[in-house]
This record gives sequence, C-alpha cells and structure tokens, in this order.
Amino acid sequence: MAQSDRKANRDREKAQASEAKEEAQTTARSGKLAAAEDDEFLYVGIDLGTSRSSIAASNGIRSVIPSVVGWPKDSIARKLLKTSVLVGKDAEENRLCLDMIHPLEHGVLRGSGDDSDEGKAALERSLAAAREILMHLVKEVKPLSGQTIYGVIGAPAQASVKNKKALIKVAEGILDAVIVVSEPFSVAYGMDRLQDTLVVDIGAGTTDLCRMYGAFPTDEDQLTLTAGGDTIDELLYQSLVERKTQAQFNLNMVRKAKEQFGFVDEAQKEIKVAFPVDGIPQEIDITEEMRAACSSIVPEILESIQLMLRSFDPEFQHRIRQNVLLAGGGSQLEGLEDVIERGLTRLGGGKVTRVDEPVFAGAGGALKLAHDLPADTWKPL
Repeated sequence: MAQSDRKANRDREKAQASEAKEEAQTTARSGKLAAAEDDEFLYVGIDLGTSRSSIAASNGIRSVIPSVVGWPKDSIARKLLKTSVLVGKDAEENRLCLDMIHPLEHGVLRGSGDDSDEGKAALERSLAAAREILMHLVKEVKPLSGQTIYGVIGAPAQASVKNKKALIKVAEGILDAVIVVSEPFSVAYGMDRLQDTLVVDIGAGTTDLCRMYGAFPTDEDQLTLTAGGDTIDELLYQSLVERKTQAQFNLNMVRKAKEQFGFVDEAQKEIKVAFPVDGIPQEIDITEEMRAACSSIVPEILESIQLMLRSFDPEFQHRIRQNVLLAGGGSQLEGLEDVIERGLTRLGGGKVTRVDEPVFAGAGGALKLAHDLPADTWKPL
C-alpha cells in the first residue's frame, strides 16, 4: 500500500474517532437533559375502567387495580381497618365491613346522566370514589416530590362532554394537566395502528368501536355499545339461578369463573367450578351456560362492525375489514377472534387480531400519546 494511502486511512480513522467521541458526548449531554426532564415531569396514561383501572408512567412503573372503593360501615369497622377508606383489592378483601361503590357504570361516572337530586347525590359519591382510585393509581407509580404530572385519560368512544368534564374534575388536584381521549383511539395509538384499522374495545361496562384512517377520529368514526363484560356476568348469573341448583354463589364468584374459563365457539373441555352446597364445596358443570353468556355479545359486535364499514368511504372499506383489532378484557374470551372472523365472511371477509396486553393497552397508548403531544396542548388544571 502506498504511503499516501496509509496516511489517508489514518486521517479517516482519526476523523471517525473524533466523530464517535463527539456523538458520545452529545448522547451523554442528552441523557443528562433527559434525566433532568424526567425529574421535573412525569407523564402518565390512565384507563379508568368499570371493572379495573390501570396506569402506565414514563418512569417505567405500571399498575392495575379493581375499580372499587369502600368506606367503613361503622366505628367497629374503622377501628378494625385503621383507615377511613380502602381502594381496589384491599376494598374487595374487606367488603363485608365496607360500604362499597364501583364509581363507573357503562364506562361513565354513576349519576352523571341523572339531573334529579338522587342522581346528583350519586354523582358526588362517584366523583369522590373516582378521585380515591385516581389518587391510588398515581401513588402506585411513585412520582417524585415536586414533579409536574401530565396525564391522558381514556374514556368511552362516545362519552358525552358532560362525562369528560366530570373526569377532568376528578383529576383536579391530583394531576397538573389532563387530556381526555377515546379509549379505543389510545389503544390504536399505542400500537401504531393509526391507519386502516377498526378497533373493537370490549370492556366491562361498554364495547367501543373506532375507525382509524390516519387522522383523529370524529364522532362519526366511533360507536359505543352498552353491552360488555358486565352483561356477560349478569346473563351467566341469571342462567345459573334459573337452573335452581342447590349451589350457593354470588355475582362476584360468577365473574371470576368467566375470567378464568370464558369462551365462545366450541368448548375444549367441560367447565366445572366449585360452589358450596349446604356449606360443602361441590363441582358444578357450567359449560353450556358459559357458552351462551359469552356468545351473547357477538351478534351486536358484528352488526356494529357492519355499520362502521358501510358508513365509511367505499373505496377504503376493504382495508379496515382486513384489520379488525380486539382490545379490552373481553377480547380474551377464548375463540372470540375466530368467531368474529368467521362472522365477517358474510361481509366480504376480514382479518381479526387481538392485543397482547389487554390490561395495559389503553393506559400504554395514553402514555405514548402524552409523550408525543406538543407542549402547548397541555392546559393546567
């Protein structure tokens, strides 16, 4: 190799080393700035659900709790529990000595649609309970002292302005700034499914549908059904009551059975659960009741998918038909994606998938959105 070539190579290597060093220094400076920013701000994505509520924070912490609050029934209960209020799992485990409330019903605060005195009282109680849940969730992600907390909260697709304002009121004094968005939109945002996708978010209180086509969805692109996981629970409970067995059970026991064994289509095996009979646990076969209850939501979902398709631009209908995304706790019913995909054959065919993390898909998407929103979007509470 000529001496001039070797010199050129050495000069090139020196230049590359200098560039690498400068890049490393820049990265280190950026890291220090990011750390400083992390100390100053905490971004959170929140899914306030009828059955469960979840949170994902920019510090990497995530948490999910049952959406329930309980207050001690009397002085004995207060003395026993040594607290004035319990939230989530603690409330569920001590519910016999608590006045319990699930503040959200069909995805909105109880009493928010009732202007009577009774409705207003119910709304105030729901607001108080929802604040307890939100405070508990924020505490779970361990914000630093003095951090500014920016939050995005997911709501049902067609939540009214009144309900969104109620959620903002809940966040006052807990978050420094908040934005309320459509829950299925936050799911799509978190998975980068912002185009040619139809999200079907099956929660406990509602089932929300949202068309994504590369822009913020309008009201016409979203639909909320009042049937969801709670509907299945109630149907399953009633069908077991009508069997008039000697077994003793309550709605909560039935819900747990659905969460463990829920399915549509064909059962892989008999479903048997242990319910007490005269105080003695006995296994009861609930296969057919489970199939009927879980399958009850499918026809309305398919009808709603068809409605969302036929009201969309005909040139692009085939695209979203091939990208139906199931989210929410109800998406985990065994066999549901196959049944819905078969149901789409009469609409010209389609492809159905489901999210990998139904518990955190909404909260994770809301967190990603919080990170990406321009600074001037946030308005202090």
